[in-house]
Formats: sequence, C-alpha cells, structure tokens
Amino acid sequence: MGRQMTEMLKGTLEGIVLALLTGKPAYGYEITTLLRGQGFTEIAEGTVYALLVRIEQKGLVDVEKRPSEKGPPRKVYSLNEQGEKELDEFWNTWSFLSERLEQLRKAGK
Repeated sequence: MGRQMTEMLKGTLEGIVLALLTGKPAYGYEITTLLRGQGFTEIAEGTVYALLVRIEQKGLVDVEKRPSEKGPPRKVYSLNEQGEKELDEFWNTWSFLSERLEQLRKAGK
C-alpha cells in the first residue's frame, strides 16, 4: 500500500469500521476479514485492534464478551446509538468531500 493510501486510510478507517458494524456485531479478527474482503488487504490486525480500543473508549460501540471455541472469550463489538450518530456524520462529511473532489477532478480535465 502506498504512502498516500495509508495516509488517507488513517482519516477514514474509523468510519469504515463503524459502517461494517451497522446491523452486524463482529469481533476483531472478523472485522479484519471483512476489511480484507472489501479490498483493504494490507491493513494489519494490530491497526484494527488499536482502532477498536479507541472507538470503545469514545463510547461508539457496545462490547459483549462471548465464549470462543478456542481460547479466551471474544469481545464482540456492536454499533450503539452514539456510534450511529458518528457514522451519520462520517457519511455526511464523506459526501461533502467526495463531491468537491470530483468537481476538482472534472475541472482539471
């Protein structure tokens, strides 16, 4: 992954993870797998786990410990009301930015 992609992902990964949690609780490794399935193949598990700690501390998700077939219980994350508001704000911001960027791209041709 190039430097530019890495920098852009830093600002959007939280919103992407919140979007993945919409309507479907998931645990850390499952979230990493979902991200990779969306084409974010080079995102490290450690990056995802650090982000999950941050969004938990910000109160954007509810966490439930569920038994695991192997090892300790898993922390399952689900989007809560505050997280839904944050995600709505993310999408509004994303729409604003993407529209302006598209205008700039078309104007440059």
